[in-house]
Amino acid sequence: MPDRESEPYAHAGQSSDQPHQERPNEKRDRVATIGWMLVSLQFLLLIALLVVPWRRSLGDLWPPDVTAVIGVLFLLGGLVISSLAFVRLGSALTPTPVPVSGMALRTNGIYAWIRHPIYSGILLAALGFTIAVGSVWQVFVWVLLVVFFIGKSMWEDLLLSEVHGVTWYEYADRTGGLIPMPWRRG
Repeated sequence: MPDRESEPYAHAGQSSDQPHQERPNEKRDRVATIGWMLVSLQFLLLIALLVVPWRRSLGDLWPPDVTAVIGVLFLLGGLVISSLAFVRLGSALTPTPVPVSGMALRTNGIYAWIRHPIYSGILLAALGFTIAVGSVWQVFVWVLLVVFFIGKSMWEDLLLSEVHGVTWYEYADRTGGLIPMPWRRG
């Protein structure tokens, strides 16, 4: 008879031909780790947006031209959207995309229009910065940010659906993820 301790999946009476059943604490820790990895990657992408070569410096924005004005307006609009989302989340606000246990799903205020307004606001602000001072490098990093936030929002949607069930699915059916979709609100 093989030694049970040497079997890779020998947990609480399981034989090695049975898959490992993840314990609730293991899943919570894995999800938290992924959440912090996503926050770190997001931080690195935002830093990259600032440090890659610019088309022009901030000093070159005065007197403003059309791209500078549009860029600054987008940047400010993104900051307003993100700020509204921060305030609306209140005590449910967390640095990671992992939902806070026991908190209700936010579906009103800015969340009535967009499921992930913080991400949308960051993308709009980053687009504004890219339009105002950006080079092809900022455009490249901004595209990476878009792809990143699509993936991050999909993962967060999965977590929210596990926590809130049917309520989340009904909400998602009528509310856009990163872009408002008023035609779905009907």
